[in-house]
Amino acid sequence: MWKIVLAFIAFAALAMFILMKSGGDIDMSGEKHGTESHEPAASAAAPAASAAASAASN
Repeated sequence: MWKIVLAFIAFAALAMFILMKSGGDIDMSGEKHGTESHEPAASAAAPAASAAASAASN
């Protein structure tokens, strides 16, 4: 049993080391559903509106 616990601790330490080494900015808070996680809708709608306008003029 102690070998399983030791292996888990070693694996967790290795995983945290790799994650910290790759970027350092790790957000472990889960899914975000607020406005801070999405880009504004106006920037996504602008290309679609211009494409629809050019299609309507043809």
